[in-house]
Amino acid sequence: MKRTLRLLCLGFALTTISVGCSSDNSTNDTAKTGPTETEQATDEDFSIGLPSGPIDESLQRIKLPEGFRIDYYAQDVENARSMAMSETGVLFVGTRSNDKVFAVVDENRDGKADEVVEIASGLNSPNGVAYHNGDLYVAEINRVLKFPNILQTFRDKAKFEVVNDQFPSDAHHGWKYIAFGPDDKLYVPVGAPCNICKSEKPIYATITRMNADGSGLEIYAEGVRNTVGFDWHPESKNLYFTDNGRDMLGDNMPPDELNRATEKGQHFGYPFCHAGEISDPEFGNQGNCNDFVAPVRKLSPHGASLGMKFYTGNMFPQEYKNQIFIAEHGSWNRSQKIGYRLMLASTDGSGNVTDYKPFAEGWLEGQDDWGRPVDVLVMRDGSLLVSDDKNNAIYRITYVK
Repeated sequence: MKRTLRLLCLGFALTTISVGCSSDNSTNDTAKTGPTETEQATDEDFSIGLPSGPIDESLQRIKLPEGFRIDYYAQDVENARSMAMSETGVLFVGTRSNDKVFAVVDENRDGKADEVVEIASGLNSPNGVAYHNGDLYVAEINRVLKFPNILQTFRDKAKFEVVNDQFPSDAHHGWKYIAFGPDDKLYVPVGAPCNICKSEKPIYATITRMNADGSGLEIYAEGVRNTVGFDWHPESKNLYFTDNGRDMLGDNMPPDELNRATEKGQHFGYPFCHAGEISDPEFGNQGNCNDFVAPVRKLSPHGASLGMKFYTGNMFPQEYKNQIFIAEHGSWNRSQKIGYRLMLASTDGSGNVTDYKPFAEGWLEGQDDWGRPVDVLVMRDGSLLVSDDKNNAIYRITYVK
């Protein structure tokens, strides 16, 4: 794999971001100062009530492996998208077609939210949320905000600071998923401003990262059409991310991707090559698929693979440890719909994906869908939260031996 950010450094001069031109830096190149969201999900002493009684009638349609059940954690969370959890159990939820950010509070820790609090409104597609050292970070299309001391202010029309406003304002693939990595940096993707195109601005179709104060913005990975979910392997600390394939090549081409970045500066193919082996009919003559990093797994074609998390909790059986849950939001342009489910990607000891199969499905009945999973999050008791922007809900999946 020879194609790196060196090409960008030769071709373009960046004024607002710093593009690193070496590829010998990994996600561990900065001292870590706090746990990531995934690392918080290992607290056996953080007790949350297990569900009892019958499952809600609408959720009885969801098929799960034996021993698992799904319940509503919260309802009436309009356009619920990305999620982030504080160490006290307050859940923060972003929105895409809405202009609001919510806090979902389970005060008595019985496994069902007591209230949904509107933290902020009037924002520009505030899809991405990340909680870090007591502050809530929110990603709009063109900027990242910080709400300081959010646990003390979320009920009182919390004030925000602008952390960085140097991102493009394109609405097409402009909504963002954000998360802090093991290196204590905030990772912020910038999607391609089109279905398929080659932009002269190097920030498009990338994953960027920056310091918590907004400084040091740089491109970490390129050739990423549109990722709306990523996480770090609990052991290797490699970055894994979903990527939505281009449209208008038919029902089954190309598949979505699950990718793994092992160092800064890697290129994942877009717009030249898709899924590691499909040369783009328009741009494929400008790049060889062998020059790019191939995905660790091809996912459902046009399934809109979004949020993903490694399972690090202790509630589920041992075989789920360090496996990947992926939310498939569902297709919009296939002749037969696909997705609308929660998938499980099985990994081996080296972090390679060995299997990919449904874990929870039933939101798609025939060609009619009544729910669209968006994001997943492992709670500190080991249960799994799933957001749904069509059913305006947060689900909680539990397991009892």
